[in-house]
Amino acid sequence: PPFHHFLIMLSRLTTSFALRASRSLAVGSSRSMTTIQQVATADEAWKKSCFSGMDFTINDEETVYDAVQKLAGFNIGCLVTVDNDGNMTGVVSERDYVCKIALLGRTSKETMVKQISTKVPNLVTAKPTDTVEDCMARMLTKDIRHLPLVSEEGKVMGMISIKDLVKTLVLEKEQTIKVLSDFALGKGGVLGSE
Repeated sequence: PPFHHFLIMLSRLTTSFALRASRSLAVGSSRSMTTIQQVATADEAWKKSCFSGMDFTINDEETVYDAVQKLAGFNIGCLVTVDNDGNMTGVVSERDYVCKIALLGRTSKETMVKQISTKVPNLVTAKPTDTVEDCMARMLTKDIRHLPLVSEEGKVMGMISIKDLVKTLVLEKEQTIKVLSDFALGKGGVLGSE
C-alpha cells in the first residue's frame, strides 16, 4: 500500500536528516551535545517487548485449546511452534484459530497446533540486526502482525509484534525531534550552550 511505503520513506528521511544535522553540529565542537542513536534494531524492540522474558513457544503436538489458553493467559496474539527437540516449526496466531477452527466448525480440543500453524518454509522472520523499518516493511508486505526473531544460527530467540516496532519507532522519532529542537534552539551545538 502506498501509505505504508510513504511512512517508511518518511521515517528513513527524518532519521537521515537528523543524523546529518547532529554530525554537522559535532564538527569543531568541544561542548557536550545531544546526538541521535543509530537506527533501532529488531533486537532492541524485542528487549522492550512483552515477549521478552516469557515462554512464547508451544509444542506443535499440543492441542489448539492449549495454545488458546496460553494466548489468553499471556494476553498475546501469536506463539512460535516447536517440535519435541525445541526446533521452530512455525507460528500459530489468533487469526489461525479464528480462520481454521471457529469458521470451519472444528473443536480446539481435538485439533493439533501443527494442523493450523503457519510452517517454517512459509514463515517470515527477522534477525536481531534487522532494522525496525525493515521489519515493519516485511510485516506490511505480508499483512502479518508478528515476526519470530531468529539468531544467525537459525535458532528462535524471540518474537516481536507490530506494536513493539511502532513503540520503538515512536521513541526513536521522539529522540530525533529532541535533537532537532535542540539544534533549532541553539542548545548543545556550536551555536549555543546548555
